[in-house]
Amino acid sequence: MSHETAKRVLRIEAEAIGELARRLDNNFEQAAELLMACKGRVVVTGMGKSGLIGRKIAATFSSTGTPAIFMHPAEAVHGDLGMLMRDDVALAVSYGGETQEIIALLETVKRLGLRLIALTGNPRSTIAMASDVVVDVSVKEEACSLNLAPTASTTAAMAMGDALAITLLDRRGFSPRDFAALHPGGRLGKKLLRVEDLMHAGEALPRVGLGAKMPDVIYEISKKSLGMTTVVDAEGRLAGILTDGDLRRLMQQRGAATIDLVVGDCMSKNPQTIAPGELAGSALRIMEERKITSLVAIDAERKPVGVVHLHDLWTLELF
Repeated sequence: MSHETAKRVLRIEAEAIGELARRLDNNFEQAAELLMACKGRVVVTGMGKSGLIGRKIAATFSSTGTPAIFMHPAEAVHGDLGMLMRDDVALAVSYGGETQEIIALLETVKRLGLRLIALTGNPRSTIAMASDVVVDVSVKEEACSLNLAPTASTTAAMAMGDALAITLLDRRGFSPRDFAALHPGGRLGKKLLRVEDLMHAGEALPRVGLGAKMPDVIYEISKKSLGMTTVVDAEGRLAGILTDGDLRRLMQQRGAATIDLVVGDCMSKNPQTIAPGELAGSALRIMEERKITSLVAIDAERKPVGVVHLHDLWTLELF
């Protein structure tokens, strides 16, 4: 049955990756060191299915802080070799290690003094013997019923590329903020937006002084349409906030006498705050955990620089 075939394929590919993990050796460490020391770009090359895997590896490197490009080996000998620079490191993906289009590049790679890393299933191949570091991605069998179509072998190569990329990410101290800067578009980009990208700042920031009378406070809350206002002291530091809910409760308790109050006497002190550089997802988590609808962003001097509202985050469909 078809699901039995699927199970066999997944089992073989999972076992291939598991075997890679068990035989990781110093060659992987050397490859990671070469890539970390690279002052140029990682130039990934591969032909056919290995080329498709190479494109993915280059993309993963680039999106996790390691500049990389993909160079098609067949097109390279017709002019694209010009993209190679002396500070680059070359990464060749070739399971058999005898890809003629890549072998044709070796002379130029060596002439330019580039270091070469091979991801191959044949450590004794021509490409492996010409490389500075060989990372063994061999598999016992392909998942193909004929043991011919590249399946487990391409999975293994891609997984090893991911292992290298994430090793470099960790060593560079690449942070979620760094990741956000490289992924500004689409759903992922929205999830990685920062508070400062969404907050109501400048003239849109509701703000009153500690001595403000309630008519002025109500006017500020109504004018800025965020259902709250920040309250600042004489130095402009955040002293508290007053929300629509606070006003309703005051009216229930004091009635018309509320209008004679000073905001400093009835505000909520020590409100929850956030740094403007924090991720929007962190702001959403805080608001949902604390059951609040707005969060004040403050600078290093505790001065309010913006307000992010729950509605602004919901409309982004962050999660």
